[in-house]
Amino acid sequence: MRTLAFLFSLALTGAALAQSPETVEDELGILNPQDTGVAMLKRKIEMGVIDSVTCSLGINATKNDDHVLARKLTRRCAEAGYTKAMTWMSQLENNGMGGDYNPDAAAEWDRLAAEAGDPVGRFNYGLDLIRGHGVAQDEALGRQYIDQAAEDGLAIAERLRNAGYDLDEVTPDSDNWKYAPLY
Repeated sequence: MRTLAFLFSLALTGAALAQSPETVEDELGILNPQDTGVAMLKRKIEMGVIDSVTCSLGINATKNDDHVLARKLTRRCAEAGYTKAMTWMSQLENNGMGGDYNPDAAAEWDRLAAEAGDPVGRFNYGLDLIRGHGVAQDEALGRQYIDQAAEDGLAIAERLRNAGYDLDEVTPDSDNWKYAPLY
């Protein structure tokens, strides 16, 4: 029994010391390519791979504080028509992550997502319109977008509508400095 335990221990030690095979790239292709992590994500971007799985990794790049990489990937995904990427591009633009703070671009991404039928895009664009943030203020049109998002079942839109469109219901009044009308 001790011999079996020793062999098991030895096998675990060997597994712990094992290294991943080296990635080799030559004229025949890539041997042992990185299939996880940032290296894989960068490779997919370079190869022009835009699919739902790759696009879902944009938030991981943001969470790892690589906002430039997140912006590059998210923009490509948004331009390919992925509405969740459009709303994430709005977030990046609205918070100056990986680029300059750009409320006009943020509102435009929200509008594109809204027009594509995305409930979050409708809600965000409705907020943009009500606030006049990044777009000319139009409270009536903004409420229509909020109502559409609520009809789509977006709980926060229902909450805002039920609160009589009082923005303090969904964003704290401490954000008023940021969302004051620009137009």
